Amino acid sequence: MIRIAAAADIHCRPDSCGALRPYFERAAVDADLLLLGGDLTNWGVVAEAEALARELADLPVPIVAVLGNHDFHADQDDRIRDILENQGIRMLEGESAHFTVKGERVVVVGSKGFGGGFGRHCLAPFGEREIKEFVRATRRSADAIGAELARARADYRIVLLHYSPIADTLRGEPEAIYPFLGSSILAEAIDAQGADLVLHGHAHNGAPHGATPGGIPVRNVAIPVIRRPYVVFELEHTPVALTSA
Repeated sequence: MIRIAAAADIHCRPDSCGALRPYFERAAVDADLLLLGGDLTNWGVVAEAEALARELADLPVPIVAVLGNHDFHADQDDRIRDILENQGIRMLEGESAHFTVKGERVVVVGSKGFGGGFGRHCLAPFGEREIKEFVRATRRSADAIGAELARARADYRIVLLHYSPIADTLRGEPEAIYPFLGSSILAEAIDAQGADLVLHGHAHNGAPHGATPGGIPVRNVAIPVIRRPYVVFELEHTPVALTSA
């Protein structure tokens, strides 16, 4: 069994210094990996990333993260990624991170993802170039996730996103904004290759539990949804189990 601590939508600010550290230290004790699903900063500025890096410094657990839409707001996303990577945090965008935990191989495939809607209401790449580029951005993310999952040779495969791959974990948000909260294009890529768990954030008023059409568990770990600093998932293949603590 492996234990995954996860949270999203931290929205760290410079005045967060010292406030987050006790929770991260506790997560490092409770889990084998710490996964952060985007919106790491509030306005996407360097000072916020530096504050978060200090809060995460030297924790005795591997940390994996993706960026969220807030992290792009000030066009400093490259610097934010560099600051966090320099602190030893594994930042993913269409990439994977590989770990050995208790003798078992764990792969985390990460991407911010993007929007577009779900099922028969999913946006198609038709019409204006702006619409086509919107959908292509989501497709690029989905293709990268699918390719990394296809290459993964592991006992556990976890997908870490910011945007949601399903509508079920958006319940509670206005349906009018679903297309800006995620896309079923992401779920199609995940179901095609398989995974054990999908984590995302972004939907602060959404629901915690759902599954892809193929039955893969999806969990919304936005802090306003889980109502605590992080949640711990226990994954075990024999028998297959997924519980949260």
